[in-house]
Amino acid sequence: MQAGQTLVLTDAAARHVQVLRQQPGAALTLFDGGSFVGGEFNATVLRMGRSDVEVQIIGHQAIEREAAMAVHLAVGMPANERMDWLVEKATELGVASIQPLMTVRTVLRLIGDRADKKQAHWQSIAVAACEQCGRNRVPHIHPVRSLAQWLKSEAASAPSHAHRFVLSLQPGSRKWRQSLTASGPVTFLSGPEGGMSDAEEADACQAGFVAASLGSRVLRAETAAIAALSAITLGP
Repeated sequence: MQAGQTLVLTDAAARHVQVLRQQPGAALTLFDGGSFVGGEFNATVLRMGRSDVEVQIIGHQAIEREAAMAVHLAVGMPANERMDWLVEKATELGVASIQPLMTVRTVLRLIGDRADKKQAHWQSIAVAACEQCGRNRVPHIHPVRSLAQWLKSEAASAPSHAHRFVLSLQPGSRKWRQSLTASGPVTFLSGPEGGMSDAEEADACQAGFVAASLGSRVLRAETAAIAALSAITLGP
């Protein structure tokens, strides 16, 4: 996109503008989700159709609102609407990516077309959350995988300077900040309702994850993941 260019918004973006009851001449802020140049584009509404919106690009601003440290969440999917809530709030807090996982105790079992539709649904939630909070880079929601598959790929591909924690209530788990330095991406692995099994935690540690505690209280599955994320992205 460049100054002077006109374009028709995507269906989702057009609906957002129509819900706000914008009229021709109204100013908009657009973003490409970080796919191309990042930042923000100032734009003006040219035409409001019944189902489409045409705008003109005015200029580009190299504004970024990302967290200083990239934080990735790998979560045993909580059931019902709790995963939707987790994706929305994690996006607002600055998560870099989310990996939905099926574990031994995961209630939500997704495969095939159903898994693909859920991934697309969660990705759309992340886009909407970015629009709401002013974030201009959309986190990637990965395809649903089993914990065993994901751990195997993580063990082989994670960079040496990455920090990887598995949230645990086991005795002896260290407070995660004791192992965290000022650089490198962070991955938090968190279980579903009921947590991960002892064998799953052991597999995670074997793959290079450090068992870490968020404190003495037992948090809900979605709360634990959000608490770990916010402790970094909202920190000093």
